[in-house]
Amino acid sequence: MRETVIGIIGCGVISEAYLKGAGRSDLLRVKAVADLRMEAAQARAAEYGCAALSVDDLLADPEIEIVLNLTVPVAHAPVDLRILAAGKHIYSEKPLVARFAEAREVLQAATARGLRVGCAPDTFLGAGHQACRRAVDEGRIGQVIGGAACVASRGMERWHPNPEFFFKPGGGPVLDLGPYYITQLVNLLGPVSRVAAEATRGYPTRTVGSGPLSGSSIEVEVQTTVNGTLLFASGANLSITTSWDTWKTRRPPIEIYGTGGSLQNPDPNFFGGEPMLTREDGEWEPLPIGAHPFGINNRVTRLGKEVADYRIIGLLDMAAALQTGRPHRASAEMALHVLEVLDALERSAAEGRHIHVESRCERPEALPTGTGEEVFR
Repeated sequence: MRETVIGIIGCGVISEAYLKGAGRSDLLRVKAVADLRMEAAQARAAEYGCAALSVDDLLADPEIEIVLNLTVPVAHAPVDLRILAAGKHIYSEKPLVARFAEAREVLQAATARGLRVGCAPDTFLGAGHQACRRAVDEGRIGQVIGGAACVASRGMERWHPNPEFFFKPGGGPVLDLGPYYITQLVNLLGPVSRVAAEATRGYPTRTVGSGPLSGSSIEVEVQTTVNGTLLFASGANLSITTSWDTWKTRRPPIEIYGTGGSLQNPDPNFFGGEPMLTREDGEWEPLPIGAHPFGINNRVTRLGKEVADYRIIGLLDMAAALQTGRPHRASAEMALHVLEVLDALERSAAEGRHIHVESRCERPEALPTGTGEEVFR
């Protein structure tokens, strides 16, 4: 399988994770990076051994096949349309776009040009989540009836050097962190059919806690605690909490309840972790993940926790899929469905009613067992 050449637009904090991931891969090569701030592109290029170009020059390069869009969410749609106009495939950081109404324009443009769109998160391809997918598929907890998901913290402003966009339209915990949770739930259970939610804005302002903007104030324009319920087409119903108003919690990231037992899914913000499973009223037992790729810890977080971080494997899968003609797993259809669910959570809270989710998507094909990138070939 030949090497796929990619370019990256957007050289903010998240670009470092993708560039590190690309450096570990035999399936692709980053030729160039671009950013509205040329100095940011030049710094990343110098660090990772690629070219720093203007956006126009990157899009004009005939060797670049896929462009990774790492701009802020409100810029995703206009940048995507430029990428497609240049005849290149897109892989986007989540969410697909900031506003659900923009998504169909992007996907229609891609279809018209015969181009593919892929979208993060790709954490559902990690060993911890694929092991849970296998357990569900094998019926180890019976028919799934219910469950709960929770992501709750104090927010991004304490550590992120430029966190303002998190608290503006297109941000908030639902759109920023919700994609990880909803994507894995769709991977496990299939599409969502109906949503209801309530929302609260915990603090009117936030204070930046690090970097050159430390001490500056951000006016909060989004809801920062959202509690919702999700009814899946399968009949299962789950609750979900997303919050940036929480100092501490002991709730598991995802817990699934079936007719034959229960399953605890590890943090979908990362790729590994230890799932736990119990059959009926038995004891909780670890669910082995060693047969699945992308689960070995390879990074230490700012809080000192060891995690598995293989951000970019969704793009590797897409690059391989383009060469073999198969569907890629972190697909536009799933990203569109996830975005509609997230949009429905916000709409339900604002409008005080259930929201029916119109889009549907197939569950992505499970990854084969293996040790690494060979599972994509």
